[in-house]
Amino acid sequence: MRVWFITGASRGFGLEIARRALSEGDAVVATARDPKQVEAALPDVGDRLLAVRLDVTDEAAARQAVTTAVDRFGRIDVLVNNAGRGLLGGVEEASDAEVRAVYEVNVFGLLAVSRAVLPVMRQQGSGRVLNISSVGGFTTGPGWGVYGSTKFAVEGLSEAMRGELAPLGVQVTIVEPGFFRTDFLDDSSLHSTARVIEDYAETSGKTRVVAVERNHAQPGDPVKAAEAIVALAAAPNPPMRLQLGADCVARVEAKLQQVATELDQWREVAVGTVHDDAA
Repeated sequence: MRVWFITGASRGFGLEIARRALSEGDAVVATARDPKQVEAALPDVGDRLLAVRLDVTDEAAARQAVTTAVDRFGRIDVLVNNAGRGLLGGVEEASDAEVRAVYEVNVFGLLAVSRAVLPVMRQQGSGRVLNISSVGGFTTGPGWGVYGSTKFAVEGLSEAMRGELAPLGVQVTIVEPGFFRTDFLDDSSLHSTARVIEDYAETSGKTRVVAVERNHAQPGDPVKAAEAIVALAAAPNPPMRLQLGADCVARVEAKLQQVATELDQWREVAVGTVHDDAA
């Protein structure tokens, strides 16, 4: 029986991952701002579920949640850094406070929880860390710049963590979902900038419209995503990145092609900057 520690487990991916892990006989520490929502969504699972109140931006609370988890189950085998929030709007349209609020959860919250859990995994000499990023953490566009930048940060941190932790028996994987039929596009998760600049009507403005149109009509199935993520946690050689959704795969392939094309076009300029005595 594996022990999971999942943030943002009251809905969306977090809830579906918890449900799938429990269905396989694992134990789950499901954290959320309101643990009663978790308990209501996952009734009749016995003592393998521990719902814990946690605001990921509170580092002391993260440490306490981990202590509570270890006291109950004795270990943590899989950490899923899933808690997050979004911001929709042009980069110039976003206020300092709006930007910081997203970074507090998506980046600093992930770091706080990771710092709380990793000592347990290092002591065990084993563990899996699944950092939920987004296709927007690999390639982003108008209207998603601030949100995407937080996920780019998650990807950079995760790449470093993977190299640092692998020799200690802890594997790190970045999960990059495309658009899945969760409530992420609801205003409870995705906030829009208060400022709207008319000059961006054809770029970030159009993205606002598309987000509303796509809400609860996204192509991805979160139940199937949860199945893939739980299977990933058991894979003997987990990848650095796992893309989820045909839309995600298409966008990643397009960016890889774009980068390769530009690198080839500008190769002489790039390599021509080498110092003469290093040539």
